[in-house]
Amino acid sequence: MWLIRTILSLLVLGYSLGTAWANEGTVVFYGATVIDGTGAPPLENAALVVTDGRIRAIGRREDVSVEQYNEAIDLGGKTVIPGLINAHGHVGGTYGLQTDQYNRDNLLRQLALYARYGVTTVYSLGGDGPEGFALRNEQDHAGLDRARLYVAGSVVTGNTEAEIVRQVNDNADRGADFIKVRVDDNLGRTPKMPRELFDVLLAQAHSRRSPLAVHLFYLDDARYVLEAGADLIAHSIRDLPVDDGFIELIRDKQVCYVPTLTREVSTFVYENEPGFFSHPFFRQEVQQSTIDTLTEPERMARMANSSMAQGYKAGLEVAMENVGRLAAANVPIAMGTDSGPPARFQGFFEHMELSMMVEAGMNPMQAIQSATSVAADCMGNSMIGSLEPGNWADFVVLENNPLEAIDNTRSIDSVWIAGNRVPDN
Repeated sequence: MWLIRTILSLLVLGYSLGTAWANEGTVVFYGATVIDGTGAPPLENAALVVTDGRIRAIGRREDVSVEQYNEAIDLGGKTVIPGLINAHGHVGGTYGLQTDQYNRDNLLRQLALYARYGVTTVYSLGGDGPEGFALRNEQDHAGLDRARLYVAGSVVTGNTEAEIVRQVNDNADRGADFIKVRVDDNLGRTPKMPRELFDVLLAQAHSRRSPLAVHLFYLDDARYVLEAGADLIAHSIRDLPVDDGFIELIRDKQVCYVPTLTREVSTFVYENEPGFFSHPFFRQEVQQSTIDTLTEPERMARMANSSMAQGYKAGLEVAMENVGRLAAANVPIAMGTDSGPPARFQGFFEHMELSMMVEAGMNPMQAIQSATSVAADCMGNSMIGSLEPGNWADFVVLENNPLEAIDNTRSIDSVWIAGNRVPDN
């Protein structure tokens, strides 16, 4: 497969070198090792040709006359990966630790923040207003330099069949990329949506040709929603280990699994000052006032004494084991974090998620794919996630190779979206 793809890319490249396609605005990035996101072996000393925001060709540097292009950018010694995709985030509602901040300016601020961290696409699964839909509708152009946004609209929470149908229709009428529902009782503290209402919701979503993403916690609920026909498991199973029957079911249904491990971390980690508070990669984007608030002794004591926090801490251990089992069984796992609410730090948490996925048993290549081509496939988006001809030129230039150590995804030299360099903060 890699050989065929490379030959086709070089055929396109050879054709374009002799045609008017090499026009003003074509850029070639050369000299880097390219990890294309598909799982293929890295391509060393590669050339990546970009025209009008999309990849025109990719091949070996020695096969490309870089002088024929309007601009040639030397990336010698660096590593290139596709832009990271967060399959479960939230955008626009938070500023620092304050909520109810949803507006266009804050959306753009957060999409720029994600982009600087190399997260070039975010699927916002709930809490999305008209401003988010508008930004989604504006982004398919060659001048883009902030993270791409896809939206689910409001989380469907109706208590009657009529209300559920109305909410699903409202989101579908606006063009939601997913419908989102919670099937969870918050560790026994709130009522869970009855299954008969979930069935109504699922049927209505599918009648509107909208895929359904399900927030859940329990293995039994995961079995039920899969058998019913849900399209995405948007959180880890955290009460019990997954068994062979569940693994067979999720594979047969061809449904993707989004672990959101860092979501669990955020529920208890501030009982003490977390080590990452001193990490330059974290501190480069966080407000000191946010750190000061999260490290107030009274606040940390409340979290340490919270039974809910301790319950989610125990759930994380189960979630980690389940990621390892599912990855070993080749279940498609898409990187997602649930970042966006207060103290779930956009951009940084995505890199932490990758590290935790490797700790759970995935190898670095699997983790990279989970955040690139697998995530794109899981979300039904064929124009991102891999560095192949025709796709958007969304990629991250790294100083160090993440296949050697997954934390090397943090060694960001530059980020490019639609072939445009993402501005510094």
